[in-house]
This record gives sequence, structure tokens and C-alpha cells, in this order.
Amino acid sequence: MGKAIQPQQPVHAVLSLPGSKSYTHRTLVAAALAAGESLLSNALKAEDTELTAQALAKLGAGIDWQGTNIRVRGAGGKWRAVAEPIYLGNSGTSLRFLTALVALGQGAYRLTGTARLCQRPLGELLQALTQLGVQVAAERGDGCPPVTIQGGLQGGRARLSGAVSSQYVSALLFIGPLAPAGVEIEITDKLVSRPYVDLTLGVLEDFGISYYREGYRFFQVPGGQGYQPADYAIEADASSASYFWAAAAITGGRVTIANLSGDSCQGDAAFPGVLEQMGCTLESAADGLTVQGGRLRGITADLAAMPDLVPTLAVVAAFAKGETVITGVAHLRHKESDRLAAVATELRKMGIAARETADGLIITGGTPQGAAIDTYQDHRIAMSFAVAGLKVPGIIINDPGCVAKSFPNFWEYFEKLY
Repeated sequence: MGKAIQPQQPVHAVLSLPGSKSYTHRTLVAAALAAGESLLSNALKAEDTELTAQALAKLGAGIDWQGTNIRVRGAGGKWRAVAEPIYLGNSGTSLRFLTALVALGQGAYRLTGTARLCQRPLGELLQALTQLGVQVAAERGDGCPPVTIQGGLQGGRARLSGAVSSQYVSALLFIGPLAPAGVEIEITDKLVSRPYVDLTLGVLEDFGISYYREGYRFFQVPGGQGYQPADYAIEADASSASYFWAAAAITGGRVTIANLSGDSCQGDAAFPGVLEQMGCTLESAADGLTVQGGRLRGITADLAAMPDLVPTLAVVAAFAKGETVITGVAHLRHKESDRLAAVATELRKMGIAARETADGLIITGGTPQGAAIDTYQDHRIAMSFAVAGLKVPGIIINDPGCVAKSFPNFWEYFEKLY
């Protein structure tokens, strides 16, 4: 059943949004690895983060959701054996983190998920774990799940390109402190999604872990460390905020996200700066980050540092004068959907010229028309194209429930724009 979006312009809203998905995943992992109890406040309860929490609970961590807070009783990095497969749905983050984390346990662990998850690449991470002395096996021999990981991590030095996913690096950073020999990571190519590695390193520090780095080329985490429990307040999700800032841009309105500041470490918090280049006005103050819409013009933008916002920017570009060129995001073909193909296809349905390139999209702004938008079971396609419906009559979002992956109450917040 599709969801019809009612036009509303201009939008004016001040919103406090649910916690960051990226921080919720990472703090859950760090707290589960600690010895003692941690409290995570303003955590995001969504399909992906619940899958991570359920997997950590299977491994022996105590996980107690209390509304938007989570009490975590850590297992001190000592996992119990798990006989049955660990099911990770369609959560790529959960898959990549758990693939490394189970190497700290004993015996064999089998990880699997949905049909789409079982198409998502893990080969580079599996090779890196092999270099660290871990026995791994992708059952179909294609570097994708289902995978079996044998516990008993020793550590050492791993080399990986970093061109497919920064989550491989984050996964190895998490296990480094508990590897007897520690972990060194050498990046041989250009690391994608760099801000997400910064988030991981920030969480490591907050849970008592020390490390050494040389930019994004080399990371060293000494072994023999222990995670310390912590009380951690999670800021708003900048990826989720992007849809509401985009609503201001498209409708000429004004939207403030109250629980997110301009000095956030989330890479996606830089999105208002992209909108500013397109003609919007920004305000960053103690009461949050505000975007005021303006006359939109096309730009060229390298979104390697914020790939999840390609659908959001692409929808804004449909309303901008001239051409918008998005680069640096070839790895989006391996997300919940082939996001480059999906975005281009749905924009063309709306009468907008959009084509894929080797590493991005070229979109020529115009006058978008109403259309029924297919979402490819991809939460970010649903949320970004919903924003177009605030300006264009006749936008229908098919499978609106897919937003549960990262933002279960998105539609409730969307209603606040009216």
C-alpha cells in the first residue's frame, strides 16, 4: 500500500530527532565489550540497531532497552559459544561489525541475513581477518554471507584497500584492543566514508581505549587493553536530519534540528553546508542547526564522506536550476539497494533527467511531476523522495514501512512539517 504525500509549502519546524544510528551501533558494541554496566541515552531503537543488540545479547552481553535508553552489562570481551546462526536481517553495519567481533569468541559462529544482505560484499574484511590469524569461510565462495568465523583472534597487521566500506576498518578497530598482539591496519587505497572511522575512534576513546593513527593510511591499536563502562548521551542522527533540512530547501521554508550542533563528528552533519552552496542560508546556534530555503542552483559535490545523503541531495537537485554532479560514491551500488540506479530510475519517473556515472549521478533540475515511487526495500529512498512530495502533488511512496530500518517513527516526524 502506497503512502500519498500532501504538498505543504513552505515548511516551518523545530524538531528534536531520535539518536544517531551510527553512534547507537558503536556504543552498543563498546559497552558490550566493556567489563561492567554502561547507560546509553537517546539511543535509536530501529531494526538495524535492534539486530546488533540481539546479536550482542546472544554472545553474552546484558541488553535492557528502557524506552530510548539502553542499559548494557558488558561481557568484558569474552563471548559465549553460540550454536545457532546469528541472523542480522538486512543490516550491513551489524554484519560487518559482528563478523569481526565474533573472532574474540570461542568455537565457530555462523552469520547470515536476508537475501539482499547475502549479496553484500565482505571479502575484504574476511581477508583482513585471515591476516590476523582468524579462520573464516564464505559458504558460497563469493565473499558474501553466510559466513563462518572461528574464534581465537591473535592479532597482527592487516592490509585492506578501504575503497568498498569504512565499516571494515571500524570492525577491526573494535577488536584490536582485545587481540593479544593488538592490531595494525594499513589502508592501501582511498578510504571511503572517512567520518565514520572518526566516529568509531571517538567511541573507542570514550570507552577508555588508546590508539595511534597516521591520517587515514595507518591505524595501530595496542593489545591487552580493556573497554571501560561509560554513560553516553547519543546526539541526533544527522542522516535522519537531512530529510528535514531538504524539506526547508525544496519548499523555501525553515527547519531547525534542535539536538544537533555544527561541531558534530557525524559526517552527515556537513549536509547543510552542501545546501548552502545550492542557495540556502544556514544558522548554527546553541539551539541547533537551521536551514532556510533559497533559490536553488545546481552544484558539483563529492559525497564520499556522506554517501548516505546521495538520495537526499539528488531529490533537492531535481528542484535546482542547472546541473548537479554527484561524485565519489561508486560503492553505493552495494547498499540496501543499488542506490545510484534506484535514484536515477525514480527521478526519471518524475520527469527529471538523471543518469548514472562510474562513481555517481548527473541530475538536471527541472519541474518534477507526481509519480508512484518504488523504494527497493531501501529506507533512504523512501524518506528522500517523500520530501519531493512536499512540493509536488501526486507523489506516492510505495512500501512506506521500509523506513523502520533506521527511523521507525519517520512518518510521525514528517507529519510535524504540516
